[in-house]
Formats: sequence, C-alpha cells, structure tokens
Amino acid sequence: MNAGRLIFTLGALALAQSGPAFAQGTAFRDNFDTLDTGRWYVSDGWSNGAHQNCTWAADQAKVVSGQLKVGFAPVPKGDRQYRCGEIQTKTAYGFGTYETRMRTPAGSGLNAAFFTYIGKQQGKPHDEIDFEVLLRDTAHVDTTTFVKGVSGDGELGAGQSHALPHPSDSDFTTFAFTWEPGLLRYYVDGELVRTIDDPKMIPTNPQRIFFSLWGSDTLTDWMGQFTPVTSPIALEVDWVAFTPLGDACAFDDSILCQN
Repeated sequence: MNAGRLIFTLGALALAQSGPAFAQGTAFRDNFDTLDTGRWYVSDGWSNGAHQNCTWAADQAKVVSGQLKVGFAPVPKGDRQYRCGEIQTKTAYGFGTYETRMRTPAGSGLNAAFFTYIGKQQGKPHDEIDFEVLLRDTAHVDTTTFVKGVSGDGELGAGQSHALPHPSDSDFTTFAFTWEPGLLRYYVDGELVRTIDDPKMIPTNPQRIFFSLWGSDTLTDWMGQFTPVTSPIALEVDWVAFTPLGDACAFDDSILCQN
C-alpha cells in the first residue's frame, strides 16, 4: 500500500504560507548557527490530514549547538497526541544542486524527509522532489518526484528505495540531488544512486526546501505499524545548501566539487 505517499504529498497542499512573494532563490549554505527566520518558515498549529498523528509545532524546530533539530515529541497539541516539526524556505529555488547532511532517529510509523515542493498556494501546479527515510528501516532511503500532481514513480507515488552506506540513525549522511532541464540525479554520500532523464518525471517549477519529521497510526503498509514515542526524538540537520545551475563548486562538501 503506497497510497500513503500520495496522501502525504496532497496533504502538503494544506500548508500555511508566509514570507516574500514567489521568486527563484539565489545560492546559500546554512550551517544553522542560528535559525534564520528571514529564510525559514516554521510550521505551527495544523496537520496535513487525518492520517497524521501529530500537529506541527513551532517548538519542534530549533537550532541547538550548530544543528537544526526537527523534532517529534509525546506532548499533545490540538487534537493530536504528538507534536512534530517542519520547516520550509520562504523562497522557491529552481534548477541547481540541493544538498544536506543529516541524521535521523529510528522508529516504525515515522517519516523523516528532505524535499522540495511547490503547489497551489503559490499559484503553481504541484511539483516535488523527495528524499524520505521511513524510519521503520533506517538502512534505506526512498526517492520520488511529482510533476503537476502526478507521481513520476506511478499513480501512488511509490518511489524507489536505495540502500544507505550505514543506517541513517547511526551517523550523518549527505543527501544531494542535481536538477536541470531534462535531467535529475540523486546522490547519497557522494555516490550516484538514481538518474531520471524522462522529462515527464522531472519538475520544472521552482520549489521551496523542506525538512520534516512526522508520524502516522494508519499508513501502516507504507510506514509500518506506529511504535509509540515515549521521549522526544529529532531529525538532526548539520547543514543545507543550494547552488544554482551553472555555478561552480562553492564549498568542499559539495557534490559539485566531486564531479
């Protein structure tokens, strides 16, 4: 059952939006010395649908000792038993290289994601590029795309699963994708894991950058049976960067310096 993937992405349409008008962003690298509220919008006070067992909460996105912590905590908020974290850029970014270094927690029924998304709130069709770690299996990461609301990996958005060099909860992993007209490449710790060259599978609209950690009691076929979380956990993000298409390698950790 991969319908959960479709529900998740469609649920993103309900996101509240803020910040400057739609525009294509310029290069940046954020080392999370602070949480830059000029760049990031923190989701707070709603959920993406009945399938989600947590409510987005501002206190679940914070910077601690030079890392972004995107949390999930057994503290009720609204009508949900748990609270969870999500941040998104206030600006959309176009063709180029997207990179992050992050470590996930573990736990069945949880989803830790680094992805880009745009939709009807910005007057655009639903386009999306994803890395998702379903935390029932931290040895793998899923990749997928959506173009005008249609999954590049089939009607239900199943995605492709890729083995990680180490479990995502054991150490930090660098996830990157390079996006250009007619070509999308996904990398894990510098290794190419997937190439998409079918234009029907490749988004064309600039998108916002997201990090999220959320859970579900109901999407068991996709995310696994939810294991109750008894103490706060977090997705830890060391850094994130965007380099526009055509720009040279800007920092040593970039995939652009290796190719």
